[in-house]
Amino acid sequence: MKYTLLKTCKQTGARLGRIETLHGSFETPVFMPVGTQATVKTLTPQQLAEIEAQIILSNTYHLYLRPGHELVEKAGGLHRFMNWPGSILTDSGGFQVFSLNDLRKIREEGVEFRSHIDGSTHFLSPEKATVIQNALGADIIMCFDECPPYPAEREYAKSSLERTVRWAQRCKDAHKYPERQALFGIIQGGMYHDLRAQSVEEMLNLGFPGYSIGGLSVGEPKPLMYEVLESTAPLLPPHKPRYLMGVGSPDCLVEGVIRGIDMFDCVLPTRIARNGTALTAQGKVVVRNASYAEDFEPIELGCDCYACRSFSRAYVRHLIKADEVLGLTLISIHNLRFLLRLMQDMRRAIREDRSGDFAKEVLAKLAEKRENDKEVCRP
Repeated sequence: MKYTLLKTCKQTGARLGRIETLHGSFETPVFMPVGTQATVKTLTPQQLAEIEAQIILSNTYHLYLRPGHELVEKAGGLHRFMNWPGSILTDSGGFQVFSLNDLRKIREEGVEFRSHIDGSTHFLSPEKATVIQNALGADIIMCFDECPPYPAEREYAKSSLERTVRWAQRCKDAHKYPERQALFGIIQGGMYHDLRAQSVEEMLNLGFPGYSIGGLSVGEPKPLMYEVLESTAPLLPPHKPRYLMGVGSPDCLVEGVIRGIDMFDCVLPTRIARNGTALTAQGKVVVRNASYAEDFEPIELGCDCYACRSFSRAYVRHLIKADEVLGLTLISIHNLRFLLRLMQDMRRAIREDRSGDFAKEVLAKLAEKRENDKEVCRP
């Protein structure tokens, strides 16, 4: 992987960059659709290409449980297995394992957990998480980390970040293919600015081609997340990409970009699509509501996606009410295209040194919705 910083916006410090992998190059800031189980729900790879997705995310925990990383490796890796020609990032499974709560036990060696599928017992160590990702063959992979909950006591957050650093070294030592898979270190430290700084320092000492900011979007208020980003992102090296994990609502994307973040992912756009909800510049539109039964306008006027070019809200609502899968597909296409287009607009604004003005415009349109936006952005 190669990262090139192309421009820094004079208004905000937002970054325009380019990442090159063995499966193509793409500009940042970028939103990555989530294909948890080697598929972005209800969409084909062709549809993803049509909405101009260039990198997607898959999940180590879920693919380890089924179909198994050995099978994916036999198939030629994730790219061939799911017929996706673009770049792929896999997370380490750390967040999913730690979110199991009563189903897991943490110790220095790793984490013992029970499968959410059948209750079977498994053990995931930093080494095993890395070997699994090596077998999956993604272009960018993550270190196995301990993700503390919110709120977390200071001592717990400190212990967690120090264990994450030790595990990062073990991941680096176990990594088989550094020449074709970029291993990112993960910054932890809870909501404590000094612990975040400590985490950055120790991760930089280990040396990784990119850095992820973990432990956010875990239930904390959005202003607190922004404070942590403001204190953490400037400590990271400018010549390496910065990835904010599990964040993808429109307001959080804009706020993250103007604070120097390059990469984002979130299940939000496809998750709310399955509930009949669409993202628009004016906030969420719950298409399944009765008020749209005779609304023959597109989901969003001016949107260039296939759903908006071809169908009305009334038709999409009919599909949702009739439990037709096409309805979920159409809203998913729209929601993902909306976020990908938002990032394209952000990149243009950075190039023109007006990312601050653009962010204000976007946030002003979303202002009424932001206060009540409680969507969970994690897979």
